[in-house]
Amino acid sequence: MENNQDMSERPAYIHHVNFPTTDPERTIEWYTKVFGMKYIKPKSNTKVVLMTRGNFDLHFTPVEEMDRMAPYHFAVEVEDWHGFLAHLRELGIRHTRPITRPENNSMFCYIHDPDHTMIELVYHHRRQFPPPMEHDPAEKRPADAPAAESAEQAREVLSR
Repeated sequence: MENNQDMSERPAYIHHVNFPTTDPERTIEWYTKVFGMKYIKPKSNTKVVLMTRGNFDLHFTPVEEMDRMAPYHFAVEVEDWHGFLAHLRELGIRHTRPITRPENNSMFCYIHDPDHTMIELVYHHRRQFPPPMEHDPAEKRPADAPAAESAEQAREVLSR
């Protein structure tokens, strides 16, 4: 096997995470309302609920009852800390007391979805949003193709 300079043995990013759900319709409604995710109707006969934000995906496997694997959770970086907490208040979704990490002044708190999956909300005020991305990693961008010229163009790419 020849050494290809364009390839890496390291993962590029997490494509999706799969969680159980006892009520697929409730899960679709909640994740749409809370995180603005979109339901993707599967083209196969799978029962898995596929949801996306464009820059990350979540999959939910229907189950009869939840099998607790504590502690497990996932974390979501929010763009506007105070705005997102206000959004949760408007929806009537409770969160834990926000904590500031002294090592980098990031903030975090926890919420739970209707199946009690723990979701850590994090905010790093110095991180660029959206994260820089020159091209869709699934597509090889020609060397002469321009990268996104602005954050607005990058958001448009991520929302597709």
